[in-house]
Amino acid sequence: MIQRGRERLGRLVGKARKNLWRILLGLVLVGVAFAQAAGMIRLTPLERLEAWLYDVRLVLTMPGGVDPRIVIVDIDERSLREREAGGEGRWPWPRDRLAALLDQLFDHYQVAEVGFDVVFAERDETSGVRVLDALAADRLKGSPEFQQALQEVRPALDYDQVMARALKDRPVVLGYTFLLGRGETPHKGSLPPPMLDTAALPLALSDVTRWSGYTANLPVLQQNAAAGHFNPLPDPDGVIRRVPMLAEFNGGYYESLSLAMARQLSGNVPLQALLAEGSDLKTYGALEQLAVGSMYVPVDEQIASLVPYRGPAFSFKYVSAADVIRGKLPVDALAGKIVLVGTTAPGLLDLRSTPVAGSYPGVEVHANMLAGILDGTIKQKPPFVHGADVVQVILGGVLLALALPLLGPMWGSLLALLVAGATLALNMTAWSAGLVLPLATALSLVILLYVFNMAWGFFFEARGKRQITGLFGQYVPPELVTEMAQNPENFSMEGESRELTVLFSDVRGFTTISEGLEPRELSQLMNAFLTPLTEVIYRNRGTIDKYMGDCIMAFWGAPVHEPAHAQHAVRAALGMVEALKGLQAEFRARNWPEINIGVGLNTGRMSVGNMGSSIRLAYTVMGDAVNLASRLEGITKEYGVQIIVGDETRGSVPDLICRELDRVRVKGKDIAVAIHEPLGFAGEVDEAILAAARQFDQALAHYRAQRWDKAEAVLRELLAASATSGEKLYRLYLDRVAVLRAEPPGPDWDGSFTFKTK
Repeated sequence: MIQRGRERLGRLVGKARKNLWRILLGLVLVGVAFAQAAGMIRLTPLERLEAWLYDVRLVLTMPGGVDPRIVIVDIDERSLREREAGGEGRWPWPRDRLAALLDQLFDHYQVAEVGFDVVFAERDETSGVRVLDALAADRLKGSPEFQQALQEVRPALDYDQVMARALKDRPVVLGYTFLLGRGETPHKGSLPPPMLDTAALPLALSDVTRWSGYTANLPVLQQNAAAGHFNPLPDPDGVIRRVPMLAEFNGGYYESLSLAMARQLSGNVPLQALLAEGSDLKTYGALEQLAVGSMYVPVDEQIASLVPYRGPAFSFKYVSAADVIRGKLPVDALAGKIVLVGTTAPGLLDLRSTPVAGSYPGVEVHANMLAGILDGTIKQKPPFVHGADVVQVILGGVLLALALPLLGPMWGSLLALLVAGATLALNMTAWSAGLVLPLATALSLVILLYVFNMAWGFFFEARGKRQITGLFGQYVPPELVTEMAQNPENFSMEGESRELTVLFSDVRGFTTISEGLEPRELSQLMNAFLTPLTEVIYRNRGTIDKYMGDCIMAFWGAPVHEPAHAQHAVRAALGMVEALKGLQAEFRARNWPEINIGVGLNTGRMSVGNMGSSIRLAYTVMGDAVNLASRLEGITKEYGVQIIVGDETRGSVPDLICRELDRVRVKGKDIAVAIHEPLGFAGEVDEAILAAARQFDQALAHYRAQRWDKAEAVLRELLAASATSGEKLYRLYLDRVAVLRAEPPGPDWDGSFTFKTK
C-alpha cells in the first residue's frame, strides 16, 4: 500500500513538472486577482462587472409590490397643463399654489409628513408685488390711497411669505442640492445647519465626496422647515446605486432628504455615528452605521448607503399634484401617509438611470431610500468585505491553479463548477443576511483559470479539430467548426439526404454595373459587398456553398445538424438586406452605383455532401428544393421585393410574419407553390406594415375568387397609401386583373401564375 501511494505521488509530481508553466501562469492570474481584491490595482472591466453583478442580485431579490406608507405627489404632465384644462400651468408654479398644496395635504388629507424633491432658490415674482413696491417707492410715493391699499394686500401678494406661513410648524422637509466644480461654484439660497461637523467625525474619510457649492432654498422658506439634500452618488457608469447619507461641505456634514424625513418622523432625534467594533475615531473606515433613534442606516467609506429598490418604477402610489390641490382624491387615499413631492414629467429632467430601469423617477429613489431606513432593509457594505474578497480569491484561485492542470476535462470542469458554486452560495447567503460581498473578481478568476486550462489542453490536443478545420473551414463559420471539433467522428463529407434550407442571392442589374466600372474597381466593389453579406450568413450559422460571380449560395442544417435551420436562414436573409442598406452611403461616397439584391429561400429534402469529379470535389447541395430556391431568387424583381421564401420555409418558422405574394409555377415545375415575402418576426414588425399586409391578403382573396372589381378597389387603395413600398406588387396585380377581367380564366382556375422563364 505504501508503495502504491509512493507511485501515485510520483505520478502526481511528474504531472506537475510536466505542467509547471501552466501552473505558474495560473498563479500569475491569481496574483493579479489578489492585487485587484486588495485594492492595489484597479481593473475597470472588473469594476463594471461588479456593478452589473450587484444589479443582477438586486433585481432577482427585489420584494416587489407597492409600499402603502409612502405616496408620491407627482408634478406630472397633467399637472402642468393650463388651469382651464385641469392643471396648474407650467413649472415653476406660483408659491401660493404650493402653499395651497401644503394646506390641502395637512388640513384636508391629514398626511403625516411632506418632503420636497424640489428646490425653491428663486424669489417668486409672479404676483407683481415687486412692481407694486417699485411704484410705491417712486411714481405713487405721494398717493396715500395706493400706499394703504398696498399694505393691505401685500401679505397676500408676497407668495414666498405665503408659502413660508404654510410651512411653519408643520412636518415638512425641503430639498436642496450640492454642486461640484473646479472654479467658483454658486452658493445660492440658505443651507440648514449641518448635522455634524468634521470635528465630530475626525476619522480619515478620504473617500467622502466634498462638495464645493450648493443651490438651496430661500431663507424665508428654510427658516420654517427642515431640509435635506437630494444628491445621488452616481457610479462611473452613471447608474444610481447609492445616496450619500451625509454630504461634506465647508467643514460640516449635511443629511440627505430621506434621512431628514426619517429623523423628523422619529421626533427629530439627534443623529449618532456608530463605529465598527473595536475601532476608534482615528481608524480609517471605522464608521459603519448612522443611528436615528431605534433605526440604523448602514454606510460605506463615503458615508453613502445602497438604495434598496423595491422594484421597477412606480413601486409607490402616485397621485397627481393637480388632483391634490383641487381636492379630487378621497381623504383616505392620503390620510396618515408620508408624502414626497416630485416630478415624472420628462421636461423637468428628474429621470435617473438605476439598476432597475434606465429611466427612473428621481423622487422614487428617495422614496426607496426612506422606506429602507424605516424598514431596516438597507444592505451593508462595510470595509472588511474587501478582506473577505482577498480570502476567497486566494483560497479558490490557488486551489484551481494547482489542481486544474493535473485533472482531465471532466474532473476539472466539476472542480471549477464546485468552486464557482461555493463562491456564489457564500455570496448569496451573505446577501440574504444583508451583507454585500464582492463577487466579480473571485468569479472571474474561476472562469479565467478554467478557460485558460481548457484552452491549454485543447491547444496541444486539437489534432481532430485541425482535421475538421481543414475539411470544413472554407464552408462554415469558426464557431461551427469549434462545435464540430468536439466530436469530429460525427462529421464527414460523404453524401446524404437531409431536410435543409438553401439561399440564393443575386445582384440586380449586375451586367450594367460591371460594364460601368474598371476591372480593379469592380473587384473592390465585389469584395465590399460580399464580405458583410458573408459575415451575416456566418453569424446566423450558415454554410457558404459557393460564390458565382455576384451570386451567393448558402445553406443551413449541414454539416452541423440544426433543427432551427429555416429560422437561421430567414434571419440571415433579413440581415443581408439590412447590411446592404448600411453600405449604400459608402458606395455613394466612392461614386459606385447603388447595389440591390434579390434573395430566394426554400426548405426541403436535398442531397448534401462532397460532389463533383475525381479531379475536383465541392461540399454542396442538390435537388428540386435547391432549384426552387434559385427560381424564387430570380422572380423577386417581378414582384418588386427583395426576399421571397417558399411555403415550406414559411411553415418551418412559426413566429415569422409574412405577406403571401402569389401561387406560382416556376419553369420546370407543374405544381403551383405558394410564395411569401418575410416582413420580420413577431413583435418586430410595424403595425402599419401589418395592416397593409392584411389588406393585401383581402385583395388576394378577391383576386383568386375572380371578384375583379373588389380586388381592384383594394389594390388601388393600397397603391394610393404606399409611397414606394409594395408599389410594383400592387401594379402587377392591377395589370393581371385588367387582363383576366377581359379574358376570364374559367371556373377551374386555381389562382396561380406560371412563369415561362427562369
